[in-house]
Amino acid sequence: MTLPQILAFTILVPLAGGVLIAIIPRSLARWARPVAITVSGLTLAMATYLWVSFDGTSSDMQFELIHDWVPGIGTSFHVGVDGLSMPMVFLTALLTVVAIVASSKIKDLVREYFTLLLLLEAGLMGVFVALDMILFYVFWEVVLIPMFFLINIWGGPRRNYAAVKFFIYTLAGSLAMLGGIIALYLSTGAVTFDMLELATDAASLSAATQTAIFVAIAFALAIKVPIVPFHTWLPDAHVEAPTAVSVLLAGVLLKMGSYGFLRLGPQLLPEGFRALVPVISVLAVISIVYGAAVALMQTDLKKLVAYSSVSHMGYVMLGIAAGTTAGVLGASVQMFSHGLIAGMSFLLVGALYERAHTREMGAFGGIAKVTPVLAGTLVFASFASAGLPGMSGFIGEFLVILGSFEPYTWFAALAGLAVVLTAGYLLWMLRRVVFGQLNEERAAMPEMTLTEAIALAPLCIGTIVVGIFPQTLVGTMQASIEAVARIVGR
Repeated sequence: MTLPQILAFTILVPLAGGVLIAIIPRSLARWARPVAITVSGLTLAMATYLWVSFDGTSSDMQFELIHDWVPGIGTSFHVGVDGLSMPMVFLTALLTVVAIVASSKIKDLVREYFTLLLLLEAGLMGVFVALDMILFYVFWEVVLIPMFFLINIWGGPRRNYAAVKFFIYTLAGSLAMLGGIIALYLSTGAVTFDMLELATDAASLSAATQTAIFVAIAFALAIKVPIVPFHTWLPDAHVEAPTAVSVLLAGVLLKMGSYGFLRLGPQLLPEGFRALVPVISVLAVISIVYGAAVALMQTDLKKLVAYSSVSHMGYVMLGIAAGTTAGVLGASVQMFSHGLIAGMSFLLVGALYERAHTREMGAFGGIAKVTPVLAGTLVFASFASAGLPGMSGFIGEFLVILGSFEPYTWFAALAGLAVVLTAGYLLWMLRRVVFGQLNEERAAMPEMTLTEAIALAPLCIGTIVVGIFPQTLVGTMQASIEAVARIVGR
């Protein structure tokens, strides 16, 4: 099997796995999770092999595969990866395995649950490898469907409200994106939806035309990131979603938006991207400060992590808006790092909820005395989220602030000061949950289980490896990011 075929199979294998689980007889539903683990594990193995085989010194697309799809309108099944997308493919595969391992408590509609998780993985993979605009849009929409049902069926008490809100926000953005794609196709007079060819054709468009098209596309991307003020669907979705779904939502789905800004902005509509950079940078800084400030006021653990995601994704967008090599590199590292750390954080919040049946911080206290491993891992995740040196969060945020300093000195300063807010809400949370006097209601709280440890281990290891040996990640991204920075002109 060739490398391009393996790349295509990272989409097709989870898709086929989802179909296989869906047709398993209900009497054999107990096999749904083992099949899902096997399928997602195979996908992770393929993604790992692709990453090992990837040439990080080249900014060109690699492992490209092209097959005619609807030749009448010039669209094809065109997939490939570069330094921007390769880490996202691996992250998607890794977090899907983690999510399935962490789903051991799912007892209702088991076949349907794991079918939807694998379909979600196929859609996410497709977004990161698609090099045809229609194919990209199809996968973008595919992600919406399983996520809606995963929240609406297996979520919390207000799951219907959260799922519908997520659906409405995302659908509104998707319609705007579709309008932008059609406008791009018609404006260029192109006979193809191939991204690489459209990039050449779009170069002849005026700055005003590029800006109008990119505004429509950027609206959809901003909702998915999400950037303030398009963020309000995220806390509701996280609070109501099952733990494993929150892992994929924060760890991968949010990255669709920031990845889209890199793939469809500088590389496809550079003049439109430059015109929106001032707006993006302002909203990014607002997201950083607002997300951290609101997290500081939360009493619900899951809402705290949700708002922290708004803040951390603000750093991603500030690095992208800066357009410098260090800024875009920091944004890309932060995307990967946040996937690991947010996934870890939501797993830990889920573990605490399973034991106490509450997420209110005031209901805990002193759990380090009875569950030292679980409490210690929560401390580790919090320090990683705060950007402690030696962990992946530090690398991404430091590069973003460094890369943003020259074009946006005051914004970089505000982003740096927001780190204090981040440390504030995380330390406040640890003081109330982990340390202090033991809450007698938690005296019999069980320690971390083997299944929970298995799910958390790769995320903890990845956080340390990227923090201490950043070149393992940076080496893959460097050439592609330098190419983006050259296009933006910084």
